[in-house]
Amino acid sequence: MSDIEIRDDRTAGRLEAVGAGEAVGRIEYFVLDAPERALVPVHTIVEPAHEGKGIAGSLARELYALARREGVAVAPLCPYVAKWAERHADQAPAADPELLRAAKEWLVAHPGRF
Repeated sequence: MSDIEIRDDRTAGRLEAVGAGEAVGRIEYFVLDAPERALVPVHTIVEPAHEGKGIAGSLARELYALARREGVAVAPLCPYVAKWAERHADQAPAADPELLRAAKEWLVAHPGRF
């Protein structure tokens, strides 16, 4: 994993893992503004040739670290990130149920986004 760089492409809504100049994995997310500002991961994808190398976990860890640095919550709709958060409660505070509900409503209201 030391040769993997994680980059936040906020405009595209992607947290990307890049190795040897190519994207090897990503978390697709959006930013929710209400009821509070939050990062909402929707999908975690790791290219098949790079699976099993800890890339998805590193992406999830960085997503929570990014949220912590920005002082915002994370509302994980992505099943992988939600499970990762359960296993790493010390790094991933539980999302408020109201925030999760608002994130799901946003996703329904924007069907072509993900």
